[in-house]
Amino acid sequence: MKILKQLPTLLLVVISLSCTNVTKDNTVKESFPVTKPTKIFEMPLTKGFERLKTDTNSFGFYLQHLHLKKDNTVYYYDGAKKANQDLHYAVLDIPLPKKDLQQCADAVMRLRAEYFFARKEYSKIEFKSSLKVYNFQEYLRTVDIDDINKAFESFLEIVFTNCGTYNLSDMLHTKQSINDIEVGDVFVKGGSPGHAMIVVDVAINTQTKERIYMLAQSFMPAQSIHIVINPNDEKLSPWYKADIDKAIITPGYIFSTNNLKCW
Repeated sequence: MKILKQLPTLLLVVISLSCTNVTKDNTVKESFPVTKPTKIFEMPLTKGFERLKTDTNSFGFYLQHLHLKKDNTVYYYDGAKKANQDLHYAVLDIPLPKKDLQQCADAVMRLRAEYFFARKEYSKIEFKSSLKVYNFQEYLRTVDIDDINKAFESFLEIVFTNCGTYNLSDMLHTKQSINDIEVGDVFVKGGSPGHAMIVVDVAINTQTKERIYMLAQSFMPAQSIHIVINPNDEKLSPWYKADIDKAIITPGYIFSTNNLKCW
């Protein structure tokens, strides 16, 4: 596919917050200039649309303000590059553990957990398997880990090991209509194989009130969380049109509109 080559040149200047983490022991990072990161909401927007306004304390606002990596390459958990690099638009600056755990549903749970972790609302970091509830606040009471960041990663590893698309689907509420799609909503279908993708941005047509949205995902094997292209509409890509009568065809999976859920 050569779709990505036709995308706006803005992609060439996408930069990462990681560039600011310069250390004397890392000469490679020191070779990069420290520049202002590009956020999702600063990416190109289709003419006639305005981004959905979100409350500054909301999960949606957090997602709209995520940073993108300068290196627009999708990597697997083991450091290898994904063979096909033509199916994504940008890569989120979100940690990728060096284990094959942070796959599709896990990526969604990671973003949700990162939001509450940044706000220090540890009791709200909670996920459920068919047998158990995993709560980060409770987890902290049971482990002897001084470093909160290490405890967070340890907790997420347990969640990723025990929770999948079935569990994520059960945790969420079915959305009544795709016409009301919002930032933070999730397309999820539990199964083997199932899949999950999260809505990281939404825009509304100022006249028709039609909505368009962007999707982010991880996949199997575990890989960088990335914003996918729209393989069926090069002009609209990476946006998708909210259409109640059509399936959502992404580069690696097809959802129906009734697969849309919310927290």
